[in-house]
Amino acid sequence: MMKLDILAIAAHPDDVELSCSGTIIKSIRQGKKVGILDLTKGELGTRGTAELRAEEAERASEIMGINVRENVGLPDGFLNNVKEQQLAIIPFIRKYRPDIVLANALADRHPDHGMAAALAAKSCFLSGLKAIPTKDENGNAQEAFRPRAVYHYNQDRFLQPDFVVDISDEWEQKVKSIQAFSSQFYSGKEDNEPVTPISTPEFMKFLESRARDYGRSIGVQFGEGFVADRTIGVRDLSDLL
Repeated sequence: MMKLDILAIAAHPDDVELSCSGTIIKSIRQGKKVGILDLTKGELGTRGTAELRAEEAERASEIMGINVRENVGLPDGFLNNVKEQQLAIIPFIRKYRPDIVLANALADRHPDHGMAAALAAKSCFLSGLKAIPTKDENGNAQEAFRPRAVYHYNQDRFLQPDFVVDISDEWEQKVKSIQAFSSQFYSGKEDNEPVTPISTPEFMKFLESRARDYGRSIGVQFGEGFVADRTIGVRDLSDLL
């Protein structure tokens, strides 16, 4: 078993890259162990295929340098905060025992994102209840475990962040991890795929302007915003920029 410091849970492959890969890269550079748990394969995507997105996710993982990436295999477009799907996620939380979980935005344009946020948060809570039995891939009983904190990364819609992470030094590597999903985002090459709101050059400009906006709010070049559903504490004032 590999214990993780951070586990990023995402509705779709590429959610993490778009929204919190800078924070992940920074954490890895600090020596932390980080993993990604994609809930679906993105099989309903307008562009590309689930198989292609799996290959792209692998390339993005290499660029970020994460320790592990797994996919739950829940149905794209039909995420729901129900017992069946919670019980599919809990074994992964107990397997990797992360201190911190990063999850989808609490509300967003894609309905899967808000649902995944609620589903991840509920699964993290239930994972700490010993009365819920689960087994690992080898059939061994798992111990109850609850992450210390769940934070939600911001996505398409602007949400006032509770805190912003400085990713100025990680920005270029973040962009490369996004570009690994060449079936989804503008790459400068012509293709025969349908045009979507995220496949245009304008979308990449939007991502940069959003990161610059978050960065400006804390006096740095680029930032990533997060929302917490609980009060955030600091050990002393020097923790605050």
